[in-house]
Parts: sequence; structure tokens; C-alpha cells
Amino acid sequence: MRDTKYRQPRLDYAKLTPNAVEAMYAVERYVRNSGLEPRLLELVKLRASQINGCAYCVDMHTKDARAHGETEQRLYAVVVWKEAPFFAERERAVLAWTEAVTLVSRDQVPDEVCEVARVIAINGWNRLAVGFRARAGTYQPTASHEAAKEV
Repeated sequence: MRDTKYRQPRLDYAKLTPNAVEAMYAVERYVRNSGLEPRLLELVKLRASQINGCAYCVDMHTKDARAHGETEQRLYAVVVWKEAPFFAERERAVLAWTEAVTLVSRDQVPDEVCEVARVIAINGWNRLAVGFRARAGTYQPTASHEAAKEV
């Protein structure tokens, strides 16, 4: 069982590997231009981050989703979206795809899920943040969005 106490960050991967972070921002820009609206993208990122156990990213994407007008009720229910009545069919399809791709080693990606949705690059960000223990609560939406535009 994992130690659930707060753990200190291991290193600042953005400073140590700026080229890798730049590549991730390029993927992020591509995803932002994918045609999915920002609120839905944040729900997808939030759900993948929940599955991956990334406190930093859960904190970030709940803040960004709120900034895009997402409701508290829906944010709280993302973890149980299948049982919650307030997600549209399109949102359900995207969340199903997110779960299938995030859990690919467990169940593969079922054909029926693949037929109705596309995935985004949040899993890469989660692995960086979880792997290097990014500190939850430190993210500020304005600074991150500006950095993504500059890269």
C-alpha cells in the first residue's frame, strides 16, 4: 500500500528538462485545438488525473474547470460520472474514452468506446506530476495558461 502522507517534491522537472516540458506544451496546444470545448477538456483531464492519483493535476483541473464555468456539482461527480444524471451523452462518451485509455493496461480499449470518443494528453502530464511529486495547491491558472502560449 502506498504511503498516503504528503510527500515532498523530488525535483523541478520543468527547470531540469525544459525541452521535455516544451514538447508537452506542444501536445497541449494541439489538444486545445482538437475541437473539444475547454470545459469538457478540463473534465477529461480531471478524470484521468483522478484515476492516475495526481493530486497536483486534480487541483489544477478543478480550478481551470471552474474558470471555464464548470459547476461544483459536476466537478464533484466526475469520479462517478456513470451514475450521475447531469452529464450529456457526448460528455459520457468522452469520459468513457478517457477511462479506457487511462486504464489501457487493464482492459485495453473496447471498440465501442473507441468509436465514440478521442483522448487527450493528460496522462503524460499526470506521469510527470505524480512521478516528481508536484505540490498540489501551488498551481495558478493565469501563470500556466501564459506559459503554454509562450512555448
